[in-house]
Amino acid sequence: MNSPAKPHRQAALNFIFVTVLIDMLAFGMIIPVLPILVQNFVGGNAAQAAEMYGLFGTAWALMQLIFSPVQGSLSDHFGRRPVILISCAGLGLDFILMALAPNLWWLLVGRVISGITAASFSTAGAYISDVTPPEKRAASFGLIGAAFGVGFVLGPALGGVLGAISPRLPFWASAAMALINVCWGWFVLPESLPKDKRVAFSWKNANPLGALKLLRSHPLLAGLAGSYFLINLAHVVLPSTAVLYMHFRYGWNTRAVGVMLAGVGISSLIVQAFLVKPLVKWLKERRALALGLTFGAAGFAIYGLAPTGPIFWIGVPIMALWGIATPSLQTMMTRLVQPTEQGRLQGALASLMGLASLIGPTVFTQTFAVFIGERADLKLPGAPFLLAALLVIAGMALAWRTTQPPAIAAVTESA
Repeated sequence: MNSPAKPHRQAALNFIFVTVLIDMLAFGMIIPVLPILVQNFVGGNAAQAAEMYGLFGTAWALMQLIFSPVQGSLSDHFGRRPVILISCAGLGLDFILMALAPNLWWLLVGRVISGITAASFSTAGAYISDVTPPEKRAASFGLIGAAFGVGFVLGPALGGVLGAISPRLPFWASAAMALINVCWGWFVLPESLPKDKRVAFSWKNANPLGALKLLRSHPLLAGLAGSYFLINLAHVVLPSTAVLYMHFRYGWNTRAVGVMLAGVGISSLIVQAFLVKPLVKWLKERRALALGLTFGAAGFAIYGLAPTGPIFWIGVPIMALWGIATPSLQTMMTRLVQPTEQGRLQGALASLMGLASLIGPTVFTQTFAVFIGERADLKLPGAPFLLAALLVIAGMALAWRTTQPPAIAAVTESA
């Protein structure tokens, strides 16, 4: 009876893997060059570039905060497939806009549009919840993490090479990748949400405050959502300050940054593709979550304290083991809502990510600017990473306390 469903489910997961992979390739290619392009527009001043790049991150996150729940609710009503395809098309056109940007403000407008259209990742989470039974979701969410890893292996490395030719070239390549993704998805991506499980669209649920109400519907869900927010806030330190930090502290050029980001991707791919499933099965979600966050805090500490580039590299595989935590956390949360609410849940989680990304760039870039500025009493360029380590520890403590037995039994042993 179940044999026909298994191939269909696996095919769907393969389709969503390819969709996320191509998106990540497109995003990854601009990572090594976007901060440098911003720095070029402000005359090469590192501290000013950090402040402006923080504004870019804040604008992107504000759009995510506003529009992610809208897209999640739209996917609950119209289905996942159209939301994914439209968002990918929007990203492709937006990359073209940024490739043509003649000044800093045009580039900023591009980031605003990107924040509005970048919905495929959260909708992919709802897609996985649609087609995967609860006991297998951690492994399936790990598949998405593997797509991120592959994207970061190829994307930043390719972006570094193309960026060495021209800082605009990765944007054109990213646009091509995103638009190819639309064509691919149009033919191979099936709809995952049956019509009988769709719900009416409601602005009451589609605004950020309405979406976040869902996270307060269960005490355990609220606690896990708080942990999710803290660890996502910590994660913002990487896109907001890492490239500037590497240039400032270690003198790495664009190519060196691309190679390092590729190393991050390889490590992440290994963890997500080969370690998540067996470790979660062995440790169960709660212990796997705690273990992953412990490695995450240790990785951030190494990043912040590393006096040389080679020592910084030691933190890369340690930080990658953080990837054990997120699939476990997502799995526990998806078990606490109904099938008709999976899109709302992913939209609400995306709103938390948007809120973290709204606060984080300012927090981390300003911290970086303060500790490298001329008036700094203590020169500590790694301060943003040390702050991130503390946030991860706080998130781990909250999740561990929230999931004390017998509450955790309802999540990990029942579906």
